[in-house]
Amino acid sequence: MVISSLADSLVRGVESVGDRVSETLFEPIIRLGVTGLARSGKTVFITSLVANLLDRGRMPGLVAQQEGRINSVYLQPQPDDTVPRFDYENHLSALTGPQPHWPDSTRAVSELRLSFKARPSGLLSGLQGPRTVHLDIVDYPGEWLLDLALLDKSYEVWSAETLQRIAGRAEAAAFLHLANKSDPAETHDEPKAQALAKEFASYLGAARDAGFYDCTPGRFLLPGDLAGSPVLTFAPLNVEGHAPRRSLHREMARRYEAYKSQVVKPFFRDHFARIDRQVVLVDALGAIHKGPQAVEDMRRAMADILSAFRPGRNAWLSQLLLGKRVERILFAATKADHLHHTQHPRLRHIMEALTRDARDRASFAGAETAALSLAALRATTEEIRTHNGTELPCVRGTLLDGKQAAFYPGDLPDDPAHLLGPARNGAESWLGADYGFMAFAPAHLTLRPGDGPPHIRLDRAAQFLIGDRL
Repeated sequence: MVISSLADSLVRGVESVGDRVSETLFEPIIRLGVTGLARSGKTVFITSLVANLLDRGRMPGLVAQQEGRINSVYLQPQPDDTVPRFDYENHLSALTGPQPHWPDSTRAVSELRLSFKARPSGLLSGLQGPRTVHLDIVDYPGEWLLDLALLDKSYEVWSAETLQRIAGRAEAAAFLHLANKSDPAETHDEPKAQALAKEFASYLGAARDAGFYDCTPGRFLLPGDLAGSPVLTFAPLNVEGHAPRRSLHREMARRYEAYKSQVVKPFFRDHFARIDRQVVLVDALGAIHKGPQAVEDMRRAMADILSAFRPGRNAWLSQLLLGKRVERILFAATKADHLHHTQHPRLRHIMEALTRDARDRASFAGAETAALSLAALRATTEEIRTHNGTELPCVRGTLLDGKQAAFYPGDLPDDPAHLLGPARNGAESWLGADYGFMAFAPAHLTLRPGDGPPHIRLDRAAQFLIGDRL
């Protein structure tokens, strides 16, 4: 077993170095991770990004396109044979078909490869012909990213932190009642363990629906083929001191460690550790609508997310020998089309304030970071409506039930502190303000040849994430 493990590690290392030599010297590969928290529009973002890179008529902010250096872009089979392909064609059909609708969310890791034929810029532009640059887009659930913070925590520490954090949440009442009745020192009983895990998973689902972001372990929400397995049959308990043999405490701790070693670490090794550019999508408007506690929870989640990255610059030698670092991280507030464009700068300032701690830590470590408000697929148009003698900047779109509606979501504050202050102080509601939120369906589209789907600032996001490599 030891020899086999060493041989496998050696083969992995040789293959990895070979891949890096090829990438560094011949055809560069940009490995872009895309993740999001709770209905942030990750699937729509990837679908629209790919469509707009294939047909670049709406991408003036991508400098290589503006300068005419991109000869062609085409889809290729993804390089990882064991990773599902991102279902781009069906997702695009859902968004642009005769009866447009939002595509189903992806439930696991998926991947897509785009290849660019582009002429280099600068002094080399007149000496070299077009070169091939590959963009590997890796789609993974945001809940899995938050799981990486568990690697440094024991079961006892995780239990104490989780129980303290959820103590006052109504969504956790049923689980806490069952957990408080359970004696961790008693002999392990499988039906009791399953009941605790089931109630804890129910709490996590309810907490996510209520706007909380600290919903770990993430596989409890997206179990896939692990549903019902022991590795997903544990829960936090009030544990103290030594865990007796065959006790509920001992078995819960064993399964927690198995979750880290058999679920979290393989994700980190096989997918996350290979990413060198990252976009984190955030439904900031949805959190604001749900209230101060959701906003504060999202701010903390942003800081936790960044703790999982290895930020820094990918010098060619360090990339060859030590593996990739995340060079650029974009925090993007999605659904900007739910606001009139006059409020977009305020949304961006709020996003910058929400991610300030996280971005400062990444920048200090040598990574470039940015915050942006965008809409990967524009579903609304803008109009001004008069109400009680006041002109209100509204957006109009098709609701999920097919009806047309004009909507004024409220006035976001000029100073983000007016939101973050009450959120940090534990306020239960916004004082003297009301922020609305409405779910729009995709608009019917008629696209001209060469144009991708309409968007807001998707070209600027692409320029930040990959523009320097084209």
